[in-house]
Amino acid sequence: MKIISDIGIQIPQVYLPKPGIDPQKWAVIACDQFTSEPEYWNDVEKIVGDAPSTLRLTFPEVYLEGEGGDERIKNIQAAMKKYMDEGILQPHDGFVYVERKTLHGKTRKGLMLCLDLERYDYNKGSSSLIRATEGTIIDRLPPRIKIREGAMLEFPHILVLIDDPNKTVIEPLTEARSKFQKLYDFDLMLGSGHLAGYAVDADFENKVVEALRGLAKSETFAAKYDVSKDLPVLLFAMGDGNHSLATAKAIWEKIKAEVGMDHPARYALVEIENVHDEALEFEPIHRVLFGLKKDIFAEMQSHFGTNYKYTAVVNGVEMTQRVDAASGENQLVGVVGGGQQFGVIEISHPSTNLAVGTIQAFLDPFVKNGGAEKIDYVHGEDVVERLSLQSGNIGFYLAGMHKNELFKTVILDGALPRKTFSMGEAKEKRFYMEARKITE
Repeated sequence: MKIISDIGIQIPQVYLPKPGIDPQKWAVIACDQFTSEPEYWNDVEKIVGDAPSTLRLTFPEVYLEGEGGDERIKNIQAAMKKYMDEGILQPHDGFVYVERKTLHGKTRKGLMLCLDLERYDYNKGSSSLIRATEGTIIDRLPPRIKIREGAMLEFPHILVLIDDPNKTVIEPLTEARSKFQKLYDFDLMLGSGHLAGYAVDADFENKVVEALRGLAKSETFAAKYDVSKDLPVLLFAMGDGNHSLATAKAIWEKIKAEVGMDHPARYALVEIENVHDEALEFEPIHRVLFGLKKDIFAEMQSHFGTNYKYTAVVNGVEMTQRVDAASGENQLVGVVGGGQQFGVIEISHPSTNLAVGTIQAFLDPFVKNGGAEKIDYVHGEDVVERLSLQSGNIGFYLAGMHKNELFKTVILDGALPRKTFSMGEAKEKRFYMEARKITE
């Protein structure tokens, strides 16, 4: 495959299901979605039945803590081999331009390419060309490594952002798509919108590469962010799938001395999107604690001291309005359940720049020290309320960050607190469609 090393990319060979395979049954949402809603995955099982599907090739995290994990991994690896041997998956060389019609009727545009893991560093303080935008939790990598390590194929749900205000990289493909071969075009399952993919021709392939080179010029970078020309360029910033890319990196570091630098595992297939795409919305990610074992309100009072104030509010509407309208130095977080109904906590003199970081710094030790059975990260005010108002649970509602703040914040301050933002709502997450071989 063609490698463009100066901008850390490879033009990929992808595998797509052969004609005749039902794409609606084939494409399944990212495995890290609906982790507290097994009913969603039960519906997926019913829709897929015995048809070829990425459901058989990925490990939905809703099942990660259940029994039979090793057996599931063996079945995934066997299904990959079967699909390849039987020609269910067929190769396609080159960039794939992707359009996703979302729930709100907008069309999000993306480009499938490979990123060079040698140009990516997820560690705190990284200055690599490809960077994490949020903290990477090393403890979360082992189960993901176990799944990927013996796999023949990768099915990415990774979305990576570029900061292209002049729309030079992806948007020209939108105008030219009528000239491209259409690879797929179908409605996604369970009301998740519509997906179409197009083969980018050689002429536009070169234009994409040159446009990315333009973004990566140090003088362009320095002028855009008002920083020194000596500051290392950030070209690709993680959007979704941070731990998936970190898993690919961890495996590559482990095997590269043995397999050599030309091995396919050096690269990871991702979809890149422009942060300036009007259809791309940043949504907040909320927290829900299950199985409370300690008085969390007393623990918050103890943790934050005189900087903490809790106010009860009438309902969820008032709670979200107050949190979303917060301004000034004090940080506001909505609270649902926990023996109360709805409330807002106000934290003065916060320890981090964002409310999500301040509350996370409390929640991590609280859960670790047995304050609750587990924590989950959920999308949507309705989901927070439904889960948190169940007996023994509590939820924390957070306001979102503006997407235009992302690149400059990461460049100047480093990675954000984990699970700070989400690219779209849960149903708008990337669906598995393209595969790529990661073995020789």
